[in-house]
Amino acid sequence: MIRLYAFLLLFILGFTASAQNDIVIKGTVIDINTQLPLELATVYFTTVKDSTIIEYATTDKNGFFSINTKKYDKPVFMKINYMGYQPYYEEEKGLLASKDYGKLYLLENVNALDNVVIKSEAAPITMKKDTLEFNAASYKVRPDSNVEALLKQLPGVDVDNDGKVTVNGKQVTQFLVNGKAFFDKDGAIALKNLPADIIKKVQVSDFKTKKEELSKQESTSDYSSINLTIDEKKNKGFFGKILGGYGSDDRYESSLIMNFFNNKQKISVLASSNNINSTGFSMDDVFDNMGGGRNSKGLSNNSSGGGKGITQSNLLGFNYSDEWSKDLEATASYDFSNTVNKNASKSDQTSFLPTGNIVTSSDSNTRNENTGNNVNLELEYKINPTTQIFVSPKLGQSRSNNNSDSSSFSEDGNGQSLNESNSKSYSESTNTNFSNVINFNKNFERKHRNLSLVFINNNTSNDSDALNLSETIFYQDSKPSDKRNQNTKKNTISDTYSLDLEYTEPITDSLRVRFGSNFDLANTINDEKTFNFDPTTESYSDLNLSLTNYITSKQNSISPKVGITWQKDKFTINVNSRTAIVDYDNHSLYLNKETDLNKKYALPYGDFQIRYKFSKSKNISFKYDYSNALPTSTQLLPVLNLSNPLNTIIGNPDLNPVEKNSANFNFRNFDFRTRSGYSLFVRGDYYKNDVVSTSIYDDSGKRTTTYTNISGTYAINAGGNWNQSIKKDAHVLRYGLGLNGGYSFDKGYTNAVLYNAKSTAITPKVYLSYDYGELLTIAPSYSFSYNETTYENYSRDATSNVIHKINLQATTYWPENLVFGNDFGYTYNSNISSDFKKDFFLWNTSLSYGILDKKMFIKVKVYDLLNQNQSATRTISATSIRDEENTVLRRYVMFSLSYKIGNFASDKKGSKKKGGRD
Repeated sequence: MIRLYAFLLLFILGFTASAQNDIVIKGTVIDINTQLPLELATVYFTTVKDSTIIEYATTDKNGFFSINTKKYDKPVFMKINYMGYQPYYEEEKGLLASKDYGKLYLLENVNALDNVVIKSEAAPITMKKDTLEFNAASYKVRPDSNVEALLKQLPGVDVDNDGKVTVNGKQVTQFLVNGKAFFDKDGAIALKNLPADIIKKVQVSDFKTKKEELSKQESTSDYSSINLTIDEKKNKGFFGKILGGYGSDDRYESSLIMNFFNNKQKISVLASSNNINSTGFSMDDVFDNMGGGRNSKGLSNNSSGGGKGITQSNLLGFNYSDEWSKDLEATASYDFSNTVNKNASKSDQTSFLPTGNIVTSSDSNTRNENTGNNVNLELEYKINPTTQIFVSPKLGQSRSNNNSDSSSFSEDGNGQSLNESNSKSYSESTNTNFSNVINFNKNFERKHRNLSLVFINNNTSNDSDALNLSETIFYQDSKPSDKRNQNTKKNTISDTYSLDLEYTEPITDSLRVRFGSNFDLANTINDEKTFNFDPTTESYSDLNLSLTNYITSKQNSISPKVGITWQKDKFTINVNSRTAIVDYDNHSLYLNKETDLNKKYALPYGDFQIRYKFSKSKNISFKYDYSNALPTSTQLLPVLNLSNPLNTIIGNPDLNPVEKNSANFNFRNFDFRTRSGYSLFVRGDYYKNDVVSTSIYDDSGKRTTTYTNISGTYAINAGGNWNQSIKKDAHVLRYGLGLNGGYSFDKGYTNAVLYNAKSTAITPKVYLSYDYGELLTIAPSYSFSYNETTYENYSRDATSNVIHKINLQATTYWPENLVFGNDFGYTYNSNISSDFKKDFFLWNTSLSYGILDKKMFIKVKVYDLLNQNQSATRTISATSIRDEENTVLRRYVMFSLSYKIGNFASDKKGSKKKGGRD
């Protein structure tokens, strides 16, 4: 703790010293004729040499602006832009000292002729209330670049090697196109597939829930949202890309994406089919669908290889959005997916007991197929200027069938045989889900006075039919073998309904109070029947009562709530409190015996958040949250579950609700002048009455498991990130450092003995990317991970492991029309079992040549060039160490063709002039 205080003190002193080197530029923007102040005028400084933005600000309601920046000793332009006014220019020798410009006057545009429109230069950056807007035409990218390449050019925006986007240090979690979702809100499809030259504006704002958006409340999120607006001149036509490839070992890939734009109406279609583990839609320009297997994707900290098995996938998607009238907007999407995963797995697990260990070796072969259909619809209707309703129904159905052939063998630490199990199973299931969200919002005449109603329902039905043929042999206690030839039919129905009613009343311009109530209903029915095989009838007709159960669970709750928001200048404080009055009824019919468990609770909830914005790119936030969670019906009902021959489970009716205390601190800062930024975070979670499982082993290694409450467990995580970008002529260098650390204290029971586990983890990371014009991109990175766990009252004292990861991504665009990409990774894990290789290399490479004016690319790609890929993982918990190896994708060569299609109405009239827009 002393070290933490020392670190914070050094940080504050460094921050103060840095602030002393800043200068302040200020002034007031006035209409020259009316002498009235102009609010939200954009004031910005650019270099004279290449118009690079140094710093910017917007005026307040009094027309006043203030810019904090570092000194700059080269010529600059000071520019002011305001819609409908002539732009203001002033050249300075540099930014050498603080300056007050006093009153700066703008002249309104006056049309000399009725048919003449005077055009002004569009500001590269503008602020519209809480939205930061970039003018895309002000930033240069390659003619064939996608949106991701455009974002990398914007000041304050960072796109790392994993594709994660941050703006001024805040991660972007939502991407919209003209205000609507483009297939998925995480932005992967839009960033990789939309061409940069159709984008007019990039708008950045704090992420808001639909409720916050409709009620015009401030965001309570620590994340950002990006909206891409399409140039009206490019808003009529179509564009897309088609890809096909075939390779060694019968590997193949194919993808299609087409977009049809007709002003407000937009239709997009995508399709994909491959057997190279790319289950989503990935159209990376260099590696195509192979991008799903790149080193930077999908590797967990404790892994030395890729995922589990090899997956063949098929995907078809449709996205539609339109403005049916000025008051009604609609968005609809449909997707079909089919995946088949095949995997061979083997594992060794050591389970720790107070008196010794149990070692279990297992292997399995599985085939899992899933087919899904999903339909989503969004309707937003403006009943009148102050009343809106938003409806978002979703309907989905999925079918799956799974085959498994597995075996396991367990022995104690002395090599004494305990048990052996062999099983074959086949199951089919159908899952149907319907959900809907209705947001109704009424804004009143007085600012911030608001009535909000949110209704959510979720209705799910699952039917499964499973066959199981198994035998478990016990070598101790003269226990008889457990043989099963059974058919299990299971039906689960889950219905939840939630109503959130809230009224907001402004007390002053800065203070608002909210009050209302939540009404929640949840009902679950689980009907499971198991039938033994009857040899006389040669059918599964003998009902097995010990494996048959009927369980219902019902929760009704009313949660009156009150909240306060205080927003003044740069401060925002939010306080919320509610109490959930819950009726919790659980029922079971097992072995012809009814068990009822009825409980009533009054559960408090509360959160407190404070945010302070030093400037547009520097902010600090703190949030505290207190919550409760009820145990599940399975954890509560004292009813046996005998489905696993090696683990009998029974609930504990005396469990208490889980109490959780969380605190979260964040600080972010980005300096436009130096194009550098950093962020810091600290998070802590403390649990009281946490629900954990506890097992008692018999002499044959069979477990009897129940649940209990444990208090006093906690976890603390802290970290930071610093990055900088340097641009000079054709050279662009981005580099950064990251550090994450954590400490956790866990408790648990094994064989009724309480143990403690204290875990420490630290992961530093360094990364770099370099671009040389349009010719070269290179991005190396290195991360180191150290984990250590110490135990008390346990057969094991401590365990630790070290993981090194090195990655190098490089792409060259020279000679003309030739693209050469490489993705090289090295992973070392010190604590992998001696049965597995501790390190391996994964090298993917791609060579392509563009023809037909770069509309078609001929490619050859090699995955796992060195043929070393493996999937060996070690999972360390407080009660066990598990080593596991799975089937992975190995080396293959792929030949492919890709073709880009595009035709816009403006193309027929000639190319559009570069420069500013109206």
